[in-house]
Amino acid sequence: MTVNAYLIFNGNTREAVEFYSKAFQTEKPQIMTFGDADNDPNSKLPEEAKNLVMHANIKLSGSDIMFSDTFPGNPYTVGNNITLAIVSDDEAYIRSSFSALQEGGEVTMELQKTFWSPCYGSVRDRFGVEWQFNLDDGTVFQPE
Repeated sequence: MTVNAYLIFNGNTREAVEFYSKAFQTEKPQIMTFGDADNDPNSKLPEEAKNLVMHANIKLSGSDIMFSDTFPGNPYTVGNNITLAIVSDDEAYIRSSFSALQEGGEVTMELQKTFWSPCYGSVRDRFGVEWQFNLDDGTVFQPE
């Protein structure tokens, strides 16, 4: 199991992740946009979201630092733009921890199957910390 920092930006994630990658001399980051993930022809994905970064990461001193743009219409506040991502292959642990953190908190995305994980969800705990839970089943999403 790992815990990773997830940095959220307001439309300039690509610039930020490329800057950090160069500064820390990491491998070139793979970048997935919201448009890359939109395979539904009936999707209501706003045009302005298609080129925004949904996910990118760099390996820094053995840890993954992950990056995303905030989705259009979602609030963005500097200082509240970091979440912690729990990545585990233990689904029972994910479900138990998610359940515990939602007490007094707010579920921002119910645990559910996504195209990158069989069990993903997010919750803001009673202290205002945003947690993402991701069941790692060994598959890796590769944008086309």
